[in-house]
Formats: sequence, C-alpha cells, structure tokens
Amino acid sequence: MSGRTESGEMGSVVLRSRVSLWTGAFTGFYRPTVDEARALDAVSRFLYSARCIILVISAQAALIAGLLAATDRQFSWLAFALVLVGLVAAHMISNLSNDYFDFRRGNDTPESPRRRYTLHPMASGVLEPRIFAAGLALLAAAALAIAAFFIVERGWTAVAFAAAGTALLFMYDAAPVPLKSIGLGELAVFLVWGPLMIGGGYAMITGHVAAAPLLASIPYGLGVMSILVGKHTDQMEFDARRNIHTLPVLVGEGAARAINIAIVASMYVVAFALIAFGWLSPFVGAIAIALPRAIRTLALVSRPRPAQPPEGYVGWPLWYHRACLTHNRLFGWLYILGIAAGAIWPSPM
Repeated sequence: MSGRTESGEMGSVVLRSRVSLWTGAFTGFYRPTVDEARALDAVSRFLYSARCIILVISAQAALIAGLLAATDRQFSWLAFALVLVGLVAAHMISNLSNDYFDFRRGNDTPESPRRRYTLHPMASGVLEPRIFAAGLALLAAAALAIAAFFIVERGWTAVAFAAAGTALLFMYDAAPVPLKSIGLGELAVFLVWGPLMIGGGYAMITGHVAAAPLLASIPYGLGVMSILVGKHTDQMEFDARRNIHTLPVLVGEGAARAINIAIVASMYVVAFALIAFGWLSPFVGAIAIALPRAIRTLALVSRPRPAQPPEGYVGWPLWYHRACLTHNRLFGWLYILGIAAGAIWPSPM
C-alpha cells in the first residue's frame, strides 16, 4: 500500500511539474533556450515553439468581445468559450505557419532575429515533424469545428468573418507574395486583432454586427499593431537584406519609430474620444493607469536601439517589440477592467 501511495505522490509531483511548465509557456518573456527545451516534454516543447507568450493578445481580444456582449446583455457562455478557444487556436496556427513558411523560404537563417530571441520549431530541432504535424492538426480541427458551429448558428455573418480571418492569415505569410513583405502586414494585424477578433467575436456571441464593438476594437487593434511595428523595426536591417519589405524597411527607421509613437498615442486618443462620445463606459478611463508605462515606451521608441542589450536582457535582438508588448499587455488588462465595470454598472449615457 505504501509503495502505491508513494507512486501516486510521485505521479502527482510529475503532473504538477508539467502543468507548471505548460503554464510557464504563457508567462514571462521568450524562454527557454534551445538546450533547455530539448529536455522538456513534447507538450511543453510545442507550446514554447508556438510562442504562447504572445497569445495573451488574442485572449484579451476575446475577453473584450465577450464583455461588450455582456454590456449589451447578450452574453452567452458557450459562444464566448468557443470564441476564446477559436481565436487562440487561430493565433497559434498563425505563429507556426509564419515559422514554417519563413523557414521554407530560407529567411530564418542562424543569424536571423527569429532564431536568436526564442525557439524555432523547425530550425532548432526541438520539435519533431510528427509532433509539429499532430499539434497543428489538433489546432486546425478545433478551429474548423468552431467555425462550423458558428456558421450553422450565425449563418453568413460567420462565413464573412471566418473567410476574412482565414484570408488574412494566409496572405500574411503563406501567400506567394506575403503581406508582410510589401508593407501591409502591420495593417493586417490591426484589422485582425481589432475589427475581426473583437467586432467578429461580438457578432458570434450576440448573433449580430454592431458599430460600438467595431469602434471599441480600434484602440486595442492599434496596440497590437504597435507590437508588430516595433518587432519589424528591431529586425529591419535583416529584413532589408532578405528583400522583406515590411513597413519599417519601406519608410526607414526614424519614420517607423515616429509612426509607432503615433500609434501608441492614438490608442489613448481614440479610447478617450469613444468615452467622451458615449461609445465606451467612463470606467474605461482606467487605462490612464497605463499612461506612465506608455510614456516610458514612447521615450524608448523615440531613441535609437542600443548596439548591445543590457546585462541579463531576455529576448534580444527584440527591443522596441518588447516595450510595446509589455505596454499593450497592461493597456489591454485595464481596458478589459474598464469594460467589465461598465458591464456591471452601465452608464446612463
């Protein structure tokens, strides 16, 4: 009996350790190293390879859509859960697709920024083809099943949003001429994480399209756009050598940093304008708490990137990207908090 008890306790410890590893893939910044990853279980390696740390932006978009539906008293737990899982699954597919096609095109070379800041599922060798294929198949099956459910339930509205999302996902990196290589990837990201995810998520939960969620999606979509503009600014020298004409490559570093400053500032300008005109609850003014971090982000973006990372810095050569990501994460949670408060205590406006 004692042997069986010890075995059960050991199994429980192993399970808790693995769950800790799995949840760790969604927190912190880009980790672990390739050598560390090779010692992990298959699920952990897949989660880290899919860059789950960035999936928070899709989860936040789903939460915003759900809370806007709750504000209008049209919330459905089942529809919201499916929107959340569907958006996160689509994001994981996009991350893996991006890595696959860039690797196939020869862009993810050993000196590329992508290979330096975190695991690459194919190039690093930490993710066997069978695990990659099995994980991708499970994600695709889940996404297709959710899309089919909403098409049956919501009809042509679901078809339109699903088709637009799929088209942008394909054209961003898988098309013969990817959007990110002709300076349109940043705009595509705004459209996906703004109107499509938030406006579309609201439509799937409630059954109809509305103007307020589409307008409310703009500040958050701009925040996600700032992350990608920052990333592409960080790696613009490499992209230019590979003829990948991202927006920063096309306009130059100084202009790209100025554009990103305008994007971050516009997040607040648009949000407060929507509050002033009654499209968002006054509680959304909680985003003001993020202003100190926004100011620090703007100050960092206004200066050229250092030649070398500070001691102990994680994620180099990403610099502007990391600052914009951490700012958008805080902005997103405060935006969600404000919308949630507005759902509980509706504004008389």
